[in-house]
Amino acid sequence: MAKGYKQMLAEAEAVVQSVEGDAMADRLDDDSIVFVDIRDPRELEREGMIPGAFHAPRGMLEFWIDPESPYHKPRFAEPKTFVFYCASGWRSLLAAQLAQEMGLNARSLRGGFGDWKAAGRPVAERAKHG
Repeated sequence: MAKGYKQMLAEAEAVVQSVEGDAMADRLDDDSIVFVDIRDPRELEREGMIPGAFHAPRGMLEFWIDPESPYHKPRFAEPKTFVFYCASGWRSLLAAQLAQEMGLNARSLRGGFGDWKAAGRPVAERAKHG
């Protein structure tokens, strides 16, 4: 195998700023931040999500971010800081790296939604889809 997931995560960790849940919990109402949940819809239904987060499935990111794509979502054209999260932080780290490479101001939520929820931070039951 030319490159495994551990190497890919290490490379992403070197270029992506990860943010802590404690700091982000205080910024839920900050208009300059967009929380982006990249988990599978079944995970959202089962676990909930960060209140006000935008759901963008991991498999559609490139197409939703690129303004030239027929699937582009205008939300990604806004001059905001995008905080990506998944269940544990691995998928979101790779997603944030991709988003950075595509020109977004992107971060990854360290520990993901699992740590967020375990810490007793706010959880919403319904997803805001694309």
